[in-house]
Amino acid sequence: MRNKVIIIAEAGVNHNGDISIAKKLIEAAAIAKADYVKFQTFIAEEVISKNAVKADYQIENTGNSGESQLEMVKKLQLSPEMHLELISHCNKHDIKFLSTAFDLKSIEHLEGYKLGLFKIPSGEITNLPYLEKIAAANYPHYVMSTGMANLSDIENALGILLNQGISRKNITILHCNTEYPTPMLDVNLKAMNTIASAFQTPVGYSDHTLGIEVPIAAVAMGASVIEKHFTLDKTMEGPDHKASLEPSELTAMVSAIRNIELALGDGIKAPSASEIKNIPIARKSLVAKKDISAGDIFTIDNLGVKRPGNGISPMQFHNYIGTVATKDYKEDSLI
Repeated sequence: MRNKVIIIAEAGVNHNGDISIAKKLIEAAAIAKADYVKFQTFIAEEVISKNAVKADYQIENTGNSGESQLEMVKKLQLSPEMHLELISHCNKHDIKFLSTAFDLKSIEHLEGYKLGLFKIPSGEITNLPYLEKIAAANYPHYVMSTGMANLSDIENALGILLNQGISRKNITILHCNTEYPTPMLDVNLKAMNTIASAFQTPVGYSDHTLGIEVPIAAVAMGASVIEKHFTLDKTMEGPDHKASLEPSELTAMVSAIRNIELALGDGIKAPSASEIKNIPIARKSLVAKKDISAGDIFTIDNLGVKRPGNGISPMQFHNYIGTVATKDYKEDSLI
C-alpha cells in the first residue's frame, strides 16, 4: 500500500488573535486525527503595505469595507510567545505543529523551531527573496501551494529549490485555488495530475471549496498531501471562517480520506483475502444437465453450467463437448 496521506488541518488565522481559540483549534484537529495543525506566522507590516485593499471575500466575511487589509491582519498576528505556547499544546495533544511564514523575518522565526517541514503559501510563489531564503534553510521537506500560478510560475519557484540541492522527492507541490470559497467549476482537479507529469514531484491539494468531497476526490486521484481550512464555528467574525470546515466536518473528512487510502490498495488485480471464500459460491462449474450414463457423449444438451464453483471451470466447456463420460452422473452432479 502507498504511503499515508499527510492531512494538514489549516487553522490559519481562524483563532482571531485569541490564544484560547487557537488552543481549541489544536484540540479539534487532534480529535479529528489530522497529522498537522497549521497556523500562519507573519509580521503584518512586513507583509502588507498601508495601501493594500482587502480581497472581495475578506470584505464580505468581515463586514468592514472601510478597514484596510493591514488593519485586519494586524489583529490576527501571533507573537513568538504564542507560538511557543501553541507548540507545547500540540505536543500535549499528540499532533504536529506547523505554520506558514509570510515574510523573511518570520522564516527565521520558524527556523528556530526545527519543524522539519516548510509550507510555501500560494502568494509567495513569485517572491524571489522569500524563495531564496527558504531554499537556503534546506528543510527536510517542502510543501508548495500553487494557487493563482501557471506552470511557468511553478517551474521558476521549483527551480530555486532544486538549484539549492533539494531533491524533487522532498518537494510536494499542491494544486490550489485561492478563491474563498472556490467554485466547483474552478477546482480543476485534473491540474494536479498535470503538475505531477510536468515536474515529477509528489503532488497534493490545498482545498478552499465548501464541504469535503473535493479533497476526498483528490486523494483518490493520487494526492499525497491534503490541506483544508477549519474553524470552531463558521459564523465567527473573520476572513476565512465561512469557507472552513467545522470540527465534525473535519473529522468526517479525515475518516473518509483514511478509508480511501485503504480502498486504493496496491493496484494488483487478484482475489482479495475477504472474497476468496466467495469463489465456490458465486462461480459455476460443469454439471450434468440431466442424468448421464458412462459411455454417453457430452453434448450441449446434457452438459450444463451451474453453481457451486468448486468443480471443473466452465472455461473448459468446449474441451468436454464430444468426449465420452467415464462414469454415471445424476442431474446437477459436478462433472
